[in-house]
Amino acid sequence: MQTDTVPDTLGIIAGSGAYPATMAAAARRAGVMRIVIAAFVNETSPALETTADDWEWLKVGQLGRLSKFLSRNGVKSAVMCGQIAPKNLFALSPDFRLLLMLAKLRERNAESLFGGIADELGKDGITLLPATTFLEDHIPAAGLVCGPARKARDLADADFGLKIAKETSRLDIGQTVVVRRGTVLAVEAFEGTNECIKRGGALGHGKATVVKVSKPGQDFRFDVPVVGPQTIETAARAGVRIVAVEAGRTLLLEREETARLCGEFGVSLIAL
Repeated sequence: MQTDTVPDTLGIIAGSGAYPATMAAAARRAGVMRIVIAAFVNETSPALETTADDWEWLKVGQLGRLSKFLSRNGVKSAVMCGQIAPKNLFALSPDFRLLLMLAKLRERNAESLFGGIADELGKDGITLLPATTFLEDHIPAAGLVCGPARKARDLADADFGLKIAKETSRLDIGQTVVVRRGTVLAVEAFEGTNECIKRGGALGHGKATVVKVSKPGQDFRFDVPVVGPQTIETAARAGVRIVAVEAGRTLLLEREETARLCGEFGVSLIAL
């Protein structure tokens, strides 16, 4: 997922969480000279501004202003990273350019929205890079990532959940499921991963397994599966014992803190 050449200037279209800061740090290590960050009101952490050479606050839906800001700063390569709350994606106050884009979409899901934005940026000479660019060392390989080891019979639900999650993601329902003893307890939809974990964990009575996957044909420019401390904390509070992700196709953020929490709460993070 690494670019062939490192751009001098990188635009980061930043949502919430630790992902944008992780991307900024990795880009600096890779040799990016200037980082230009487009931040979103009520989403992006203000602390991220200290990592930027230029910065601008935007509202979700201001596509024209986003493109002008990046172009004004000479951005030719950009990445999308960090979450935008689903309620904000579906309660947009779109500017004229976004309205024109939306009118062309047959479906309004995260993939079609972000794909449309990528196409619009491309018209202005801005290429959207894979959201895993510079972050290869944050993608776990198969096996136990952190937390206690589990016996083979404990992992049967993870294999079952992988099969179910691949199908629900193919249907564009959601990329996370919660299972127990071969039964599906919850499937992620509009509410997002954490709410799905809470709902499924409550039904699992302390023995649930969470499985999070990428979509078949995943567009790695956006909506990449991500796990980190918040995932583990949510799982632990919900009574989840195992969090399984897809090896080679999932980003693990804040690995040391994630490992600490897995050890503290007895949650196993595995990559299938």
